Amino acid sequence: MARPTKWRKIENVPAIPYFIPSEKDVAELPENILKLEELEAIRLKDLEGFEQSECAKKMEVSRPTFQRILLSAREKIADSLVNGKIIHIEGGNFTCNICPVKCMDCGKEWMESYENLESIKSGNYTCPNCGSEKIICRKNCKGKFCQRNCCRHGRNIE
Repeated sequence: MARPTKWRKIENVPAIPYFIPSEKDVAELPENILKLEELEAIRLKDLEGFEQSECAKKMEVSRPTFQRILLSAREKIADSLVNGKIIHIEGGNFTCNICPVKCMDCGKEWMESYENLESIKSGNYTCPNCGSEKIICRKNCKGKFCQRNCCRHGRNIE
């Protein structure tokens, strides 16, 4: 049985999810799906100019995993540019640090991620240090974990 895919940390969610060649009829064009973690790998390595080990650390994956993500992204982008395909950016196995949170009982502070947001809002989440359910947002969201997704609101991800 294969291991489940590890969540990849991303810092940037694009405002524009499509890139379309302008000279052709859009209805007939094939498309490549570029996952959000693949776009993040391209951004970190090719746009920001980080070394692969630094990129892997930022995305919280191993260096070989980062290399596989980067190669997949570059292949899709090259195919789209050479063959005139649409690039559609969506999906993937990613997480964003949404909100800095704090346990009111033991004082532990950490950044909480997207995949835990619903369990925190419903009250089914406990402090990883002491097991308390008294967890609040540190961004002054009226004593509760934010309902407006804190740092994600306005695409301002930390």
